[in-house]
Amino acid sequence: MRGAVIIMGVSGCGKSTLGAALADALHWRFVEGDALHPAENVAKMASGVPLSDADRWPFLERVARVMNERTENGTVVACSALRRSYRDFIRSRTGAVMFVLPVLDRAVLEARLLSRQDHYMPASLLKSQLEVLEPPAADEQALLVDGNAPTAIQVREAVAAVQAQLPALGIKAKT
Repeated sequence: MRGAVIIMGVSGCGKSTLGAALADALHWRFVEGDALHPAENVAKMASGVPLSDADRWPFLERVARVMNERTENGTVVACSALRRSYRDFIRSRTGAVMFVLPVLDRAVLEARLLSRQDHYMPASLLKSQLEVLEPPAADEQALLVDGNAPTAIQVREAVAAVQAQLPALGIKAKT
């Protein structure tokens, strides 16, 4: 594995948008975590049923496997990683990972989810995700960004944080 960043958070916080933009800015690969969920998980969420920990472990294993695939530079993954135990699990299988959490208030998240089209995750699951969310602790390699800020500003903050952490992520800075 080379560098690894996970854009984490509840549905609607902008993981995919920020993740794709950050990967583009870093010239890294972007992986949409939604595509890594087993079909059973997608069906469960689409029907409005929250995932259990038992549902999440196979998904998290897939995330870790994708992050361990050899890439030229690094990988950015959009993955909720809501609990510390999920982030610890990923780190135990991949090594150093930086987490980026776009922070938004509930009303904004609800509005975003209600305006979405063609996505399986219903707004009704936001409550359960917020209940499960454990923001990164001080001892985790993480950055919290203002999810209301324009994507370009979020990317700029994340790029600076990633560049400062390149040695810890196993990457030599390019000269």
